[in-house]
Amino acid sequence: MKRKVILGIDGGTASTVCICMSLTPFDQPLPDPLPILARAVAGCSNHNSVGESAARETLENVMADALAKSRSTRASVQAVCLSASGVDHPKDQHHILTWLREIFPMHVRLFVENDAVAALSSGTMGKLHGCVLIAGTGTIAYGFTEDGREARAAGAGPVLGDWGSAYGISAQALTAVIRANDGRGLQTTLTQNILDKLNLSSPDELIGWTYSDPSWARIAALLPIVVSCADAGDLAAINILFDAVHELASSVKAVVARLELCGEDGKDPFPLVMVGGVLEANKRWDIGSEVINCISKDFPGVLPIRPKVEPAVGAALLAWSSLMRQCHQEASTS
Repeated sequence: MKRKVILGIDGGTASTVCICMSLTPFDQPLPDPLPILARAVAGCSNHNSVGESAARETLENVMADALAKSRSTRASVQAVCLSASGVDHPKDQHHILTWLREIFPMHVRLFVENDAVAALSSGTMGKLHGCVLIAGTGTIAYGFTEDGREARAAGAGPVLGDWGSAYGISAQALTAVIRANDGRGLQTTLTQNILDKLNLSSPDELIGWTYSDPSWARIAALLPIVVSCADAGDLAAINILFDAVHELASSVKAVVARLELCGEDGKDPFPLVMVGGVLEANKRWDIGSEVINCISKDFPGVLPIRPKVEPAVGAALLAWSSLMRQCHQEASTS
């Protein structure tokens, strides 16, 4: 019998990952380890960053690569879950679903979600309940209840509010350097460290460097410098990281409160899946732990989860669980 597979795609701002996983029977628990057949990686597929044409080409290539590595074909695919940054409205979902339908046969079930959904699924193993906080190049908090309600906070991009992300932290660091050079802000070791990293000779050159290519990932890559300067006691860097902790915690608390994930008294337990390089422990600074401490003051039931699988696997698990629910619903009505 020809093997059936599902595809899970995590389309982030920095890179795109596609997982090809064997479809297991729905009357059996998922095996451990998961039946992952192949993994493929490509560049950015956020249409807001690179444009629709480039995003589509990236997604087509990464799916084709994963299928080729697993020695599978499009005809063997049973479900696809594309979880991508930049999918923020129903019109985004509809547009991408229409495009995916042009690629895959009619029997393939298609699901399109924001990348936060796959990140949540990676921590809950396919169950959509709780909250996820992503803090990488960008940031978003996204929550789901068991009855299907959902809410989000932040995730509006670098202009409208990715504060607390690697981009937001690094952009504040660049601003601190400019302010210090002008005499409007604290003198900071960020200045020399950033100039050395970028091979620049003066803060004035930062203006040209920033606007010559203001890509999110390029600026976000300065995050380790900010953390190192904070570790060394630089007050400007420390203030930036404390601001980031406050912003990230506020996003989660807004989602939890709107969905009442914590119950009426604010003390019920709820899972918080934490994903992204900003939330990983770095030297003496552990932004993730600081965020949890801040959240637990208001919501002591928070249960932090560090996923054991990547978001692309979460997308594949989401495709598997969605396909299972649809099959059960069809069987019950037939």
